[in-house]
Amino acid sequence: MKYYAVFLPMKDEKKSKELRPQHLAFLKQMRDEKKILMNGPFTDGAGGLVIYAADNLDEATSYLKQDPYIINGARDWEIHEWAMETDVEFDF
Repeated sequence: MKYYAVFLPMKDEKKSKELRPQHLAFLKQMRDEKKILMNGPFTDGAGGLVIYAADNLDEATSYLKQDPYIINGARDWEIHEWAMETDVEFDF
């Protein structure tokens, strides 16, 4: 399994607000299916980030293209394979 970070920069704020319930339902379904590791909005309103779990880039991209935000042109997108570090220690 690989992980893919998807940046969803704001493209159309009005469409984003209208489609938010559908987008959130999509994310929940994908999390329930273990196709999303984590997701969330940027606090400055610039967009959001989704980490997809997939076997390859094509599969992750196919998941992404099912998002109502993408289907309806509310957000742009940029995808990158992400190497999650699991042995990181935090010194707080």
